[in-house]
Amino acid sequence: MTDFQLAALLVSLAALFGYLNHRVLRLPQTIGVMCVALIASLLLLMFGAVTATGAVGALRNLLQQIDVSYLVLDVLLGFLLFAGALHVNLDDLLDRRLAIASFATVSLLASTLLVGTVTFYLLRALGVPLGYLHCLLFGALISPTDPVAVLGVLRRAGAPRSLEAKVIGESLFNDGLGVVIFLSLLGLAAGQHNAGAAHAGAQGVAGVALFLLREAGGGLAFGLAAGGLGYLVLRTLDDHRLEILVTLALAAGSYALAGALQVSAPLAMVVIGLLIGNQGRHLAMSATTREHLDTFWDLVDEILNAVLFLLIGLELLLLPLPGPWSGAGLAAALLAIPVVLASRFVGIGLPVTVLRLAGRAFTPRAVRIITWAGLRGGISVALALSLPSGEERALLLLMTYVVVVFSILVQGLTLGRVIRGS
Repeated sequence: MTDFQLAALLVSLAALFGYLNHRVLRLPQTIGVMCVALIASLLLLMFGAVTATGAVGALRNLLQQIDVSYLVLDVLLGFLLFAGALHVNLDDLLDRRLAIASFATVSLLASTLLVGTVTFYLLRALGVPLGYLHCLLFGALISPTDPVAVLGVLRRAGAPRSLEAKVIGESLFNDGLGVVIFLSLLGLAAGQHNAGAAHAGAQGVAGVALFLLREAGGGLAFGLAAGGLGYLVLRTLDDHRLEILVTLALAAGSYALAGALQVSAPLAMVVIGLLIGNQGRHLAMSATTREHLDTFWDLVDEILNAVLFLLIGLELLLLPLPGPWSGAGLAAALLAIPVVLASRFVGIGLPVTVLRLAGRAFTPRAVRIITWAGLRGGISVALALSLPSGEERALLLLMTYVVVVFSILVQGLTLGRVIRGS
């Protein structure tokens, strides 16, 4: 099947499952699409229909042709981050910059370390011989909150504006940094495999530091430069069709160029989206352009979100069991849910406590709400899928998938109640 036919299949299934959700489940659209896809996948598995032959076998073979990791990280993510950042108030983020910076760095690193360490000892207790570095990889890919999942759910949950700004700001920036940390640890794991643990460890610290500086710092700098250039171009135009085309080119071209320059493309897209959505929107666009721009990017966001959450639901059909560790792997996947939540609670609680002592105000139950609002999504699944093949990958993918599904279905659908304290 050609790439166009695969794309047509995904869009058609997203529309069909969206219709079924609208008529039957009536859940928020993206969550509903994923839920219908999960139900369909579970029914197929229950009836033993997933075989190498027949229509269902053909569907499974078609899904195996889709490189989900590439599709999410290299294609969809840039547009989704730009569309999300485009509607975020930059002044709200700047007013809460200390909290957001703390959540996106200190909380992320603390959660990565805690998840990795607890997972290591948990798996040892279950008799699964997984190395500490692979456990840290799981911590790195599951700790960042997914802005794609967070943005839609949080705005429907009725969160206070100050809390909403902190959670959305964190999800926009810790996503890019989380990818950088994951890639750094993945490089260390490859180095240990190829050169031995001692040699890799000796070179690893300096290499990781330089990689983080280049990726994160370079991504922010590139985003400022590209966003500033886009703003200057938009100021010279007064044609909403051409201006929308410029923003589309800015999103696609900047994401591709940032990747080619080996700087953090996700961080660059967040900065560009914030600049165009704030300075560009108010100083370089007419009211007509703003209206058409919002309509266009809202539509792009909805379509790509539907496809992404569809893929998450259908991925159940291809989910491998971790070889000889099947029973222990399933137990580890279920236990990973409280481990991830507890680690996030600690990671968020540390900076909140320090900032409160410094006189910064937080809403009541802020730690609890921010912990529950930390949804995981397609980015975590895509990172898990990018791991090298093997039993370690199968186990980490299973654990990631279970945490992501719980995050979206349970946390996403109950966040409103948690915010209201009911």
